[in-house]
Amino acid sequence: MTTSLADHLRSLPDESLAALLQLRPDLVVPVPADVSALAIRAQSRVSVARALDGLDQFTLQILDAARLTRHPDEGTTATDAVLAMATTGPHPPAPTAVRAALGRLRALFLLYGPEHALHVVPAVDEVSPYPAGLGRPAAELDPRTAALCADPAKLRRTLLAAPSSARAILDRLAAGPPVGSVPPGALQAPPIGTQDAVLADPTNGGAPTGSPVRWLVDNRLLVAVSAGSSTASGTVELPREVGLLLRRDSGPLGPMRTSPPPVATAPREPKAVDSAGAGQTMEVVRHTEGLLEQLAAEPAAVLRSGGIGVRDLRRLARTAGLDEPTTALLLEVAYAAGLAGELEMPGSTTGRYGADQQVLPTGGYEVWRAASLAQRWEHLARAWLTMTRQVGLVGRRDDRDRPITALSAEAERAGAPATRRAVLGVLADLEPATAPTPEEVQALLDWRAPRRSRGREAAHREVLAEAAQLGVTGLGALTSYGRLLLGELTSADEPGGDPLGLHADAESGDPSSAARALDALLPAPVDHFLVQADLTVVVPGPPEPALAAELEATTEPESAGGASVHRVTTASVRRALDAGYTADDLHELFRRRSRTPVPQGLSYLVDDVARKHGGLRVGSAGAYLRSDDEALLTEVLADRRLESLTLRRLAPTVLSTPYQVSRLLGALRDAGYAPVQEDGTGGTMLSRPRIRRAPARVAVTTRTLDPLAAPKLPMPRLLGVVEHIRRGDAAARAARRAPAVVRGGAAGLGGGPVPAHTHSEALAVLQQAVRDKALVWVGYVDAHGATASRLVKPVSIGAGYLRAEDERTEMLHTFALHRITAAVLAD
Repeated sequence: MTTSLADHLRSLPDESLAALLQLRPDLVVPVPADVSALAIRAQSRVSVARALDGLDQFTLQILDAARLTRHPDEGTTATDAVLAMATTGPHPPAPTAVRAALGRLRALFLLYGPEHALHVVPAVDEVSPYPAGLGRPAAELDPRTAALCADPAKLRRTLLAAPSSARAILDRLAAGPPVGSVPPGALQAPPIGTQDAVLADPTNGGAPTGSPVRWLVDNRLLVAVSAGSSTASGTVELPREVGLLLRRDSGPLGPMRTSPPPVATAPREPKAVDSAGAGQTMEVVRHTEGLLEQLAAEPAAVLRSGGIGVRDLRRLARTAGLDEPTTALLLEVAYAAGLAGELEMPGSTTGRYGADQQVLPTGGYEVWRAASLAQRWEHLARAWLTMTRQVGLVGRRDDRDRPITALSAEAERAGAPATRRAVLGVLADLEPATAPTPEEVQALLDWRAPRRSRGREAAHREVLAEAAQLGVTGLGALTSYGRLLLGELTSADEPGGDPLGLHADAESGDPSSAARALDALLPAPVDHFLVQADLTVVVPGPPEPALAAELEATTEPESAGGASVHRVTTASVRRALDAGYTADDLHELFRRRSRTPVPQGLSYLVDDVARKHGGLRVGSAGAYLRSDDEALLTEVLADRRLESLTLRRLAPTVLSTPYQVSRLLGALRDAGYAPVQEDGTGGTMLSRPRIRRAPARVAVTTRTLDPLAAPKLPMPRLLGVVEHIRRGDAAARAARRAPAVVRGGAAGLGGGPVPAHTHSEALAVLQQAVRDKALVWVGYVDAHGATASRLVKPVSIGAGYLRAEDERTEMLHTFALHRITAAVLAD
C-alpha cells in the first residue's frame, strides 16, 4: 500500500505535490528525504489524525461512506458506490456536494487513486475504528450472530420482539459509538438452581434474564466482546448489520447536513454591540491597571509549587472590587502581555510562604501606561488570544486533588489558542452583530470540526465568557474591532503572512486597524478637569497619560469610570510637595488644567500646606530634627503623641532621636506636621514613591494562534521543498543502482568490474578516474554516520580531500578521503 501511494505521488506534477504540502503542513516538518518517506509520513497515524481533525461533519460522513463501501477483497471503492450510499435516506444531499467532499478528501490524500478504484489510507481505520458509528460486521464478531444477520426476516422478528428497555439500548448504540460497557455480573446467567430467585421482569420480556443487555446478548442482537465477571465490567458491541437496520429511517450514515446549522437568533444593532464592547474595554484597562498597582504596592509571593496563593488572589480581588475568576483572568492576561513578572528576592524567607520570588509589574508596564487606551486594550487582547493558558482551570482541583492556582503550570494548555480561534471564528463567520447562544455556537463547532470540539464544551463556554469580560464581544456578538483583531492574527498564520511578527515590529509606532477602530468608539482623551468648591476634581472622560500622572501625584481617587472623581486633600498636596512640586507649580497646574475657576479654598489649602512644608528638617542621628522656629520645636518636644520617639533637644533649633529617619518622618506626619528630609549639606531630598519592577518579559503577542500547528509556508517555498524531495528521490534511485560493494553489500559482482576492497585500492581507483576523467561510484560515511553512495566524476585529489562533480546535479562536492569506504569505476 505504501509503494502504491508513493508511486501515485511520484506521478503528480510539482504543483499538486505543493498543494498537498500546503493542506497538510505537518508533512514537511522535517522535510522528507524522498517521495517514499513522504508517502510513509502521509499514512502515519499522527498525520492522518491531524488531517481528520480539520474536516467538517459532512466530509467525515462521506469518508465513512467510502470506508463502508470498500470491496472486501480488493479494499477499494468507487465514486458511484459512495454516491449511492450517501444519497440513501429521507433527506439525501446533492450529488455535487458529495463529489465536492470527495474532492477535498482526495486533495488531502485520505483517498487516492482513480474514481473507479479509490483507496482509503489505512491509518484512517486506526484513528477511527468505527465508520459512521457502526460496529464491525457480524462475521467478524460471532458466527451465530452472523447466521442471524444472514436471515433478514428472522433479524426483523427478533428486533421487534425486543423489550422496550432493550430497544432503548439498541437505539443508543445505533447512534454511535457501537460499543458499550456493562456493570459487573450483568452478562452472567443466574447460578444453576437459583433461576427462580430471579424475579420475572415484564419490562424486559418477563424472562428472569437479569438485565436487558443479557436479553440482547442471548438473542444475538449484541455480541459480548468481553464477558466480564462478578467484579469486572464487560463490553458489548452492536453488529454492523443490526445498526444499519436500526438506521433504516435516517439512512446508513445518519442525518446528513451539507451546511452548518442555522442560527435562530436575530442580529442585534451593530452600533449597540460596539458601544457595549467599547465600554467593557475601558473597564478592562482600568481594572488591569488597578491590579498591577496593587501588586506594586504589595507584591504577591510565588508559591514553591508555582503560581500565587489563594489568599493573595482573594486580597487582590477584594481590593480591586472584582470576583476571583475575573481577577485571575486579568492577572493571567497581564502576565502573558509581559506587564507582570517574577522578581528574585535576595533572601529565601521574604515571601509570605517562604518563597524567594514575588510577582509585581515589569518595566514594560510603564511603557504600556503611556500608550492610548485603545492600544493598551489591544495589547491585552492579543495576549489573551495567543497565551497558552486556560484560566477557567484556576480554582479547580488537579489529578492530585490540589487546587490549581493563578499563574501555575497546571493551567498551561497548548491547545488553548486554537480553541479561542475556533470559537471566535464561528462568530466571525456569521453576519455582523449576530449573537448566537452558547448552544448554537457549540452546534456550529460540532459541525465544523466534530473531532476537535468533542469533549470541549466547557472550554468553549469559558472562551465566550472571557471574550465578553475582555470586551472582544458585546451583547454576545463579535465587535467590529474584535473582528479586525482576529483577522490580523489569523492572517499572520496564513501562507505568505507574518508568523514571526517582523512587519509588526517594523511598524510598531503606528496603531493597528483594530486599535484605530476601537479608538473611534471610545470617548476622546481629555486634557482638563473641573474643580468643584468642595475640592473635588471631576475628569469628564478618560484622561491623557500626562494628566493621569499629574492627578496621581496631586489628588486622591474617589471613583472611577467614564468620568472619574478625585479629591484634593492635605495629604495629597503634601505628597506633591514631597515629590518636588512647589506651591507656584500647583497653582499653575490647577489654573491650566481646570475649565472652572479654581476655588479659593483650594488656593488657601495649597498655600497653607506649602507654608508648613519644610518647617521641620529631618536628618540622621539615628535621626535629627531641626528648625529655625524654636517655638515649633518646643511644641514637638511637648507633643505626647511623639513620646515614643524619645526626642532630645541638642540645641535651641535641633532635636534628635535614636530611631531611623523613616520612622521619624512617619510619626511626625501622622501627628499632623509637615517635615521634609534633608541630606548632609542641608539640601532638601525629594521623596518620590519607590517603584519596584520585575525584569522585563517578552509578551506572547508575537506567538502564532496555534502553537501545536506546523508553520504554513507560501507556495514558492513549497515548490522549493518539492524540488528537494524530487532530488532526494532521484538520489535514492541512483543509490539503488550502485554496485553492492559501494552500498556495503557483497564484495564483487559476477562478471562486473573488480572492486577496490581496501582504502589504498580505493585511492588508486580514484586517481585513475582523475587521469581518465571517468565516472566512478563512491561509497562514503557522512557526518551523521550513515552510509551513502554517489556517482561522481573526480576532478582532483589533494590535502586529504577528493573534489568531484556529481553526475546528476552537476554540482561540485568535496569528500574527506578517510570517510570513503569503496570506489568502483562505472560501466
